[in-house]
Amino acid sequence: MSVPLYEAKAELFRLLGHPVRIRVLELLQDGPKPVRELLAAIDVEPTGLSQHLAVLRRSGLVTAQREGTTVVYALAGGRVAGLLRAARELLAEKLSGQNELLNELLEGDDDDVAQDR
Repeated sequence: MSVPLYEAKAELFRLLGHPVRIRVLELLQDGPKPVRELLAAIDVEPTGLSQHLAVLRRSGLVTAQREGTTVVYALAGGRVAGLLRAARELLAEKLSGQNELLNELLEGDDDDVAQDR
């Protein structure tokens, strides 16, 4: 029995719903990185990072390759980077709208105050 598409999408967003996982994916956009570099860039315990990397690996979003005693992680494909770019664009649009509202508030338009009297 197959899972409905909306449930599969919800599961994808659920697994992306942790800041450490998002940060790992952002760091890997610049290319493959060994675990030690990821640890240096993210404020998380090694065991915690290991668990998050395992989730990302099982989901197919990252790949892992052993090079001697070092494990190097990479994005599984360009689509992950595209998803992160889309999220950035959505946030920029959202914050842009908030900035416009803030500017209106800071301009001190007293028309609203006069109407409330």
